[in-house]
Amino acid sequence: MEIELRSPAKINLTLSITGRRSDGFHELVSLVAPLSFGDVVELNVDLRGSGIVLESNVPELPTGEANVAWRAAERFMQHFQLSGRVAIRIGKKIPIGAGLGGGSSNAAAVLRGLSDLFNIEDQSALEILASELGSDCPLFLRDEPVIMRGRGDRIERLNSRAISDLSGRRIALFKPSFGISTAWAYETLAAGKGGYVDPREAEDSLSAWLSGSSSLGAILSNSFESVVGGKYPSLPLLLNRLRDETGAFCLMSGSGSCCFAICDAAQEKHIGEIVEACWGKHAFFESTTMQDIGLTED
Repeated sequence: MEIELRSPAKINLTLSITGRRSDGFHELVSLVAPLSFGDVVELNVDLRGSGIVLESNVPELPTGEANVAWRAAERFMQHFQLSGRVAIRIGKKIPIGAGLGGGSSNAAAVLRGLSDLFNIEDQSALEILASELGSDCPLFLRDEPVIMRGRGDRIERLNSRAISDLSGRRIALFKPSFGISTAWAYETLAAGKGGYVDPREAEDSLSAWLSGSSSLGAILSNSFESVVGGKYPSLPLLLNRLRDETGAFCLMSGSGSCCFAICDAAQEKHIGEIVEACWGKHAFFESTTMQDIGLTED
């Protein structure tokens, strides 16, 4: 049995960290959109074998238990008391350490793929497994922009007006040669090097956009920008230059180091030129769109 799945990257259009929980995780409010750009995950299940094997086109990607996609397969098989050999191949395009959710997306793809191969229809179980694997995993079980709350495990669908505002928008992704540790970013924020956002302010900002009384550009925000910018000033310096020279809406995604711009074709060309001038020819740059999937609330 085999299946091939898209494993999309995501961007955080808003990411408000509102405080630390008693369990050590952080509370957040985030508007997240999947992209057309992403990885490809191939699954092959041999019912006569046993174990889990993972390979990738990227040598530095872990291929054992350290890989969240590998752990997703293990937990799925254990939870549903299944046997067989699961072979996973990840065709990786999403940069590692970028804040684009590549690992979480791969894990969610494994959960979705195995549920298809074994004809298991239990969305609630998949959501529980996904939340145990990582805060970003649950959002990738849905092929649509969503609002995440809690530690990322509470997902809210958008209304039709909000979906229409996002679907198909052109996105330029760009990343310097280095990645950023998500654990470091959270630890630094918790140590007071950044600032938590008042949850009421975060919700009020989102509500204004959801109702149509505020533009998308007005709500773009990321709690990690000041934290990351303090250590890596090349990021805010470039983002500010892009905003000034192109007029595009620019932001860092997740805990970085990948950034994005919502732009038109002319702006994108200029953005690419500025990114190359500032970060060199080896900087990552990708043109993509927010997924135009046309889903609306029930």
